Amino acid sequence: MSLDEELVVRALEKALEHSKPKIHHSDHGIQYLSDRYVSLLRDAGVEISMAGKGRAWENSYAERFIRTLKEEEVYLHEYEDIHDARVHIERFIEDVYMRRRVHSSLGYLTPAEFEEKVLHL
Repeated sequence: MSLDEELVVRALEKALEHSKPKIHHSDHGIQYLSDRYVSLLRDAGVEISMAGKGRAWENSYAERFIRTLKEEEVYLHEYEDIHDARVHIERFIEDVYMRRRVHSSLGYLTPAEFEEKVLHL
């Protein structure tokens, strides 16, 4: 298993512990096509969706998230080691991105507020 594949498989396993989405969308990166990754999604009953080849705009929300993560967290810190980076990045995602940062695409709610609202419709 490559480092990229291992990283995305571990991230997916952690995400699936938290919630089980109806659909998972990604690009055609080789790590997202791996047998292990696809099996995890199928075993969880998650529909797999992939952006069309050469159609980067279909993955714009993910690309925007990565840009935000880099600009508001990664580029602003010098991490001591990989563990320190993981701790800081996880804190940014869980505390800042999900709970404090409003998103225009979600009606100016945080992702946590939007999820709560949708679950209680």
